[in-house]
Amino acid sequence: MGEGRTLLVNRSLADVPSDRVVALPDADTDALAMLIARDHAVLAAVVHRPAARITLPVDFVYAALDRLEQVAVELLPAWLPEAADGVRPDTSGLAAVRAAAAVRSRRDRYPGSFLPDLAVFAVTARRPSGTQLPLRTRAAALARLVAGAFGRRRVVLLVEPAAGTGAVSAAGAAWLVQHGGPVTWLLGAGAAGLEAVPEFSVALPPAPRAASLAPPHTVPPASLAPPRTARAVPPAPPAAPRGLWSDAGAVVGRPHPASEAEKRLEAALAAESWAVGRRWNQSYRSHDLATPIRLDLVWPDERCVVEIDGPEHCRPVHFEADRQRDVQLQLDGYAVLRFTNARVTHDVGAVVRQIGTYLRERRRDMAEGRQHGRR
Repeated sequence: MGEGRTLLVNRSLADVPSDRVVALPDADTDALAMLIARDHAVLAAVVHRPAARITLPVDFVYAALDRLEQVAVELLPAWLPEAADGVRPDTSGLAAVRAAAAVRSRRDRYPGSFLPDLAVFAVTARRPSGTQLPLRTRAAALARLVAGAFGRRRVVLLVEPAAGTGAVSAAGAAWLVQHGGPVTWLLGAGAAGLEAVPEFSVALPPAPRAASLAPPHTVPPASLAPPRTARAVPPAPPAAPRGLWSDAGAVVGRPHPASEAEKRLEAALAAESWAVGRRWNQSYRSHDLATPIRLDLVWPDERCVVEIDGPEHCRPVHFEADRQRDVQLQLDGYAVLRFTNARVTHDVGAVVRQIGTYLRERRRDMAEGRQHGRR
């Protein structure tokens, strides 16, 4: 079982080491991530669910750093306040972002062009050409940036190794720790009994019972929604689909009046014939007892959700709640596309093209009878 098993009680995480790889085989990943986000003053939790099976420690390292980079992109403008009000949709706007990132890079001693390049990537989704940083340098820089963006001192990756990959994951995680990267806690059955990896058992609070905030009419569970086909896509759906409902409020059905990014995106979508069927600011429940959540933009027939993230999404609890609801939406068969305010403001055309590409592929799959997720 490794170096011994320690039982932690009273929901305290203080005794779990934050400077080495440890295993928590019995811990629920989402519950632990939310507990850290809410209560831990030092650690920022990033859930990492590797998409592909890893065979070598270096595979784990690359996948973990790609995940950290994705989180850093999603956290703009927390680490670059100059991007908080959006970025002008021209080359001078991009140059201003790069210059602001260069100033911070010099002030906080980030390596080379790491921060300016990341800022450009976050705004444009295009990676600047140039020399890649050494792996250990990139690991340390990303870990420091993400932790600071969350207002914490360190990042902890919460990883559920796939069956048979626990030892390889632990070796890759140890390399990251040794080179200034994120700490890694391995969770789930794949984390049990690893050589030289101490195990801990954390007493987590029970998952809260979802409040029932039902609208006046009954909403069937989303899992009961019938499969849809491309022929079912109407110009303007007259009734809310199962799982979705519109509550009273000034912004239901249209962009939020306080969001310039939402209004900008709607103006661009209005010119596209393929964008029919979209609904702004709808509420959604996964099942009868779930608390409703608000979706920024949804194509209900295609089960495609688009979220526009402002600065408020950078707070640890908000960020983790967003990711957990994304997972639930995906389990319900929805795709979730997230864009930051800065990305929409700088290049709304690219955002629209990405949404359009996805919707056309989704409709083609639906026409061919392929399903997505749970129905």
